[in-house]
Amino acid sequence: MGSLTEYLRFAVTLTAVVDPFLAIPFFIAFTRGQSAEERARLARIVAITVFLVLASSVFVGEALLNLIGASLPAFRVGGGLVLLLMALAMLNAQAGGVRHSKAEAEELESGDVSGVVPIGVPLLAGPGAISTAIIAAERGDVAHQLVLVVCIALVCAVSWAALSRAHLIANHLSLSALNIATRILGLLLAAMAVQTMAEGMRALFPGLAG
Repeated sequence: MGSLTEYLRFAVTLTAVVDPFLAIPFFIAFTRGQSAEERARLARIVAITVFLVLASSVFVGEALLNLIGASLPAFRVGGGLVLLLMALAMLNAQAGGVRHSKAEAEELESGDVSGVVPIGVPLLAGPGAISTAIIAAERGDVAHQLVLVVCIALVCAVSWAALSRAHLIANHLSLSALNIATRILGLLLAAMAVQTMAEGMRALFPGLAG
């Protein structure tokens, strides 16, 4: 089991990575013309999808790394780099190519997709969120993994609340206000990304610790 501080750090980092505020404009664009019931149903399905993807990463992520022969310290450096790229895009109030490609964005705008893809995956539960879950579960016991799943559930609940009330939030907050929230989360994520990369580098090169 980790400390309360570690779990709080994980929850904050995951919230910044998932960033439901950034997803609100995409959700509104996709659900334009839909009824309140349809929007609520999609928000619920998206939140459940994100939970299943991230919870699965907690339990099978390390085994997958072992299967492909990648070490956790190396994954920390790579995952931290992904988080840093996401943070830089968020500081510009943009989704960035790490979350989803231009083609995926165009597909979403055209309405030819279900909304679960790409809003749920990879916009919310993308490479950065999956990396965060796998790194947090590093060599933890079952109790540790279960606490991480609880943290993931809380983040998904926040995402569900934001998406299910996306139109109401948009009516009360301007795009600039949403962008400010995204930039603040991006700043927090940048700090977490550098910390994750530093921990991976120390493990790969013990001499750096001196």
